[in-house]
Amino acid sequence: MLKFNTWPNTTPTLTLFNLNCLPSPQPSPSSLHFDSISFQASYLINNFDFSPQLASKLSSTYRLAFKTTQNPDSVLNFFTDYGFSNSQLHHIIAKAPWLLSCNLSKRVLPKFLFFLSKGASISDIVNLVSRNPIVLSPSLENHIAPTYELLYRILQSDKEVIASAIRTPNLLCDHLVPRNITMLIQNGVSDSNIARILRNWNGSRTLQMSEMMTLLEELKDLGFNPSKTIFGAALIAKTSVPKTRWNKKVDTYKKWGWSDQDVIEAFKKQPFCMLKSVDKIDLVMNFWVNQLGWDAMALAKQPTLFCLSLEKRIIPRASVVQFLLMNGLRNKSASLTSPFVPPEKVFLDRFIKRFEKKSSYLLNLYEEKLKLAYTEDKNCIS
Repeated sequence: MLKFNTWPNTTPTLTLFNLNCLPSPQPSPSSLHFDSISFQASYLINNFDFSPQLASKLSSTYRLAFKTTQNPDSVLNFFTDYGFSNSQLHHIIAKAPWLLSCNLSKRVLPKFLFFLSKGASISDIVNLVSRNPIVLSPSLENHIAPTYELLYRILQSDKEVIASAIRTPNLLCDHLVPRNITMLIQNGVSDSNIARILRNWNGSRTLQMSEMMTLLEELKDLGFNPSKTIFGAALIAKTSVPKTRWNKKVDTYKKWGWSDQDVIEAFKKQPFCMLKSVDKIDLVMNFWVNQLGWDAMALAKQPTLFCLSLEKRIIPRASVVQFLLMNGLRNKSASLTSPFVPPEKVFLDRFIKRFEKKSSYLLNLYEEKLKLAYTEDKNCIS
């Protein structure tokens, strides 16, 4: 078995480990060999309970070359000494069976030590590799290290790079990631804007798009400035919604009276309005137009409302605005959408507390709607 006695103090001490569901070395290749199954496939069947079909496919596809159990057993002991569970090993070998044939000291250990040198913990490495074993495939010198340094330039934190890599399994192994980050930089997108893309829940898909240059040109043609924060939001929106679903959302907005140009202008004001589902768009439009009797075009000028909670934000505040309008406390020519945008403290000060004689009633009206929304939310959860 492998033993590494000169590792840094941050690495685990490797000892022999008897796996519960990963048997110790088999007696001999001949004892495992079946008529139509190779020794390598037999090893996968015996150690991971793979079906004969899957085991044969993996061993031939990845050209597993081990002739004895020595190397694959060393690999398994290496991973278990690092704290990988049996189920994690099952997943890892199913995704990357070539690991059983590899030279650990050249192919795997340097990458583990690299991550440790960047401040990753043992559990970080376990999470990273378990989520995507392919991270161990690219060259450390030619891909992983340069990609890591590029991500560090953007995020300015080893801790955040490691967290991003764990959250986004392909971040350190997809060749498109460094290419696209470099392309964004060359097109004037700031490091801080790229960082926002990386931190976004859907940003990983953006950085793995093969059509990045086409998207950049499309957004520029629409008038988006790469140096502005909103450019990153537009890029995330365009890469998150497939074309057919995008067109359905456009049609939904148009159903409520918007034109194609209105949709474009709304997207330019608030790109994330195109991330909302067709159902959410319809619900907001129906409440705004059919229940409140207000103009759908007001929402085209302030599409941020589609990104707000209907029950917890729009409905409670709408009840206040309606009361103010009906009682002549708000000019009918004033913006209908402006009360929905500011944070709650500002809303309370501007649209409730300033009307001293009515503030108590307005506050009760507002809080009743909020309470109803949270009660319904709690009932849905339970």
